[in-house]
Amino acid sequence: MNEGSSTTPPEERTWAMLGHLSAFATFVLPAFGHIIGPLLVWLVKKDTMPFAADQAKEALNFNITITLLAIVAALSMFVLIGFVLLPLVAIFWFVFTIVAAVAANGGTTYRYPLCLRLVV
Repeated sequence: MNEGSSTTPPEERTWAMLGHLSAFATFVLPAFGHIIGPLLVWLVKKDTMPFAADQAKEALNFNITITLLAIVAALSMFVLIGFVLLPLVAIFWFVFTIVAAVAANGGTTYRYPLCLRLVV
């Protein structure tokens, strides 16, 4: 599904972008802000803006996946590899969140790599 920017209204593209960027709510709510942000956008827009809801759901799935990866990386600190993995997970999360937000703002459906699709 690849919607062009000409077929997706600007307001919906903005909400789709916010669905991805709302993951940065983790800097305000450190425990689960990165999950609560996309979840709220998805719940609010799922009935009125299909593109924005799709992108918020994708962001939600990605942030759940990142949480699981971060837990595994943190646990692997006992064997020292986690000290390398945890920063890599953080960089991966930050970069791909920005890439997804830019794509959504352009009206393109974005799918994160290595993402578990738990919320369908």
